[in-house]
Amino acid sequence: MMPRFMALSAAFLSLALLGGCAAPKTIDYAAFKQSRPKSILVLPPINESPEVQASYSLVSQVTYPLAEAGYYVLPIALVDETFRQNGLTTANDIQAVAPAKLQQIFGADAGLYITITEYGTQYMLISSDTAVTATAKLVDLKTGTTLWTGVARASSEEGNSNAGGIVGMLITAAVKQVINSSTDAAHPIAGVASARLLSAGQRTGILYGPRSPKYGSD
Repeated sequence: MMPRFMALSAAFLSLALLGGCAAPKTIDYAAFKQSRPKSILVLPPINESPEVQASYSLVSQVTYPLAEAGYYVLPIALVDETFRQNGLTTANDIQAVAPAKLQQIFGADAGLYITITEYGTQYMLISSDTAVTATAKLVDLKTGTTLWTGVARASSEEGNSNAGGIVGMLITAAVKQVINSSTDAAHPIAGVASARLLSAGQRTGILYGPRSPKYGSD
């Protein structure tokens, strides 16, 4: 199971880096370069979408791009259980905990705060679009300083030329609706979005971590 998961994750990462095309912007990396975190605590994402599974779907896939970028990521299951044992079960409450307190408990250098603003499938007459949008910020847990912020979106309709005429479009939409209603169609899309959001080496992405051979090159 694990080799297959790693292969799928690698495929999603490659697709994400090829497909991402956010508008150019400038990010000040001064605080990031000064902090140079080695370990990252991923906090449960705040879910603003109507899909209850969105938070678990996304958080289960963020470890891969962060590890590929060269960081040690605290095990998601261990982090979740630690919060539960301390009476914290909602993402809003967890993200409201003081950074210094999180550092004291987990010993991580930085915390990753994620908010999901879009997750799921929208159905129209002749099409359906499964999309995931998430924002994130990386915070130095010792000082509370924000080191980096980012946003990414992935959609099943990217590159869709709508070829085949109106009949073909209607059939495609009907088939998609049947498939999407029986599975979590947004889960693989969330993998693409997480890779776009958290992969290093991008114009506005996070910097390479100390476990990467490219550490310090950015």
